[in-house]
Amino acid sequence: MARKKGKARKAARKNLPVNEDEFKKAPHTFVFHRGVIGKNLLQLMLDMRRVMEPYTAATLRSRRKNVLKDFVSVAGPLGVSHFISFSRSDANINMRIMRVPRGPTVTFRMRQYCLTKDIQSSLKKPNMYARQFQQHPLLVLNNFSKDQPELKLAATLLQNMFPSINVHKVQLSDIRRCVLFNYDPETKLIEFRHYSIKVVPAGMSKSTKKLMQNKVPNLGRYQDVSDFFLNAGQLSESEAELDGEHNEVTLPQAMASRGNMITQKSAIRLVEIGPRMKLQLVKIEEGLCQGEVIFHQFVSKTQDEVAAARNVRRKKKQLKENRKKNQDADIERKEQEKAAHRAKCVAGMLKKKGMDPTSKNETVTYEDDDDTEYYRKEVGEEPDPELFPQHQRGGPGGKRKPFKRDFSSSRKKFKGSSKPDTEEKGGKASTSKPFSPDKWNMSNTGRPKGRVMNKRTVGKGKPGMQGSKGKGKVHGGKGKGQVAKFKFKMSKSKR
Repeated sequence: MARKKGKARKAARKNLPVNEDEFKKAPHTFVFHRGVIGKNLLQLMLDMRRVMEPYTAATLRSRRKNVLKDFVSVAGPLGVSHFISFSRSDANINMRIMRVPRGPTVTFRMRQYCLTKDIQSSLKKPNMYARQFQQHPLLVLNNFSKDQPELKLAATLLQNMFPSINVHKVQLSDIRRCVLFNYDPETKLIEFRHYSIKVVPAGMSKSTKKLMQNKVPNLGRYQDVSDFFLNAGQLSESEAELDGEHNEVTLPQAMASRGNMITQKSAIRLVEIGPRMKLQLVKIEEGLCQGEVIFHQFVSKTQDEVAAARNVRRKKKQLKENRKKNQDADIERKEQEKAAHRAKCVAGMLKKKGMDPTSKNETVTYEDDDDTEYYRKEVGEEPDPELFPQHQRGGPGGKRKPFKRDFSSSRKKFKGSSKPDTEEKGGKASTSKPFSPDKWNMSNTGRPKGRVMNKRTVGKGKPGMQGSKGKGKVHGGKGKGQVAKFKFKMSKSKR
């Protein structure tokens, strides 16, 4: 695909679903679960991720061994500000909303819930499409009283979980979804709803809307076109009941949908997407699930009990800090011992080579250019002329060619007329028979033609092998010019 240039490139960058600067400033969330929760609650977690799009990790995966500290460690580089965690016990289902990294943590008990797929299957005309989730939803908080501090804190946490809206710069076409948190003072439950926002022109019959949507109606049963527009039966009773003064507004901006024009009246309709939950505020605590409890719905403590719990937490925190200091001190001590041991080893090596270990400027250097001199100092004798040839260097890079020694001069040559050698052992002279090449069928290369003893040829009774009464067997002796430590089985030469 060719790269866009000029105005087309600028227009494409301008029409991105989410601006890059806004994406960095907006609050981001992680939605995950802890422990085994079941497939229905797992689907609810995935639906909640869809609600929080596009500022959430839609494909976040966690393992059983992951702890809350693992999520906190990656939240900072990724700009994540809130966690939504689902957990399940034998009696209840809990949902926790945490502010990263210092809290607070608000715990809700889930009384009832309904999945997105169930709501969509119950609607006659569901209104859900992929483009809705390219923009963040509009947050609506209802009946959260400021007189109760726990409700005020919970409302502030929910409000900071969604991006703020600038009324002067917002585009109405970008607001496609709505999230509602409604508090019921009688039952003390919070109802959660997720809606799709639909804007339709007000005061139009169903037949006029069909023409505006490029749908050609069937006019065969009408005498005139005016009968089609003036027919009151075209407007359904359900649509007539939905529209009214309670949902009709004058649009300050033009909308992308057909029939919605600026300064004209349009009706706003909400179509539920899902999921649906009923939550009960149970507990608010400082920190991430480990601080002091600020509010609890079912447990109340006296001032003495609160002070005792605060002292226990302070002691635990102090013990943890002391343990951390001791660990750091141990690490530093071990590093110093390792450095001292390394210096002691280097000093011993220098002392062994006759160098002063206390001198700092004296270092051990090996000159690769003069290998002959190094050999003369270490061995104490002159090297062979073939050991270090003059053409040892290999080009301007200074790389040496692989060393190959010629062993032709030092090879042992066998002579048939040689006399038996003598060797002293314990004060006695031992003789060995000379090696005679006439007993072998030799080729020009000097290698014997025959069969080597292995597992396949042992004990088969063939000539020249073991098991044939010693025919063709040669055992190595200990004198010079004889084969030692190897046993060959050769067939007799046929002349």
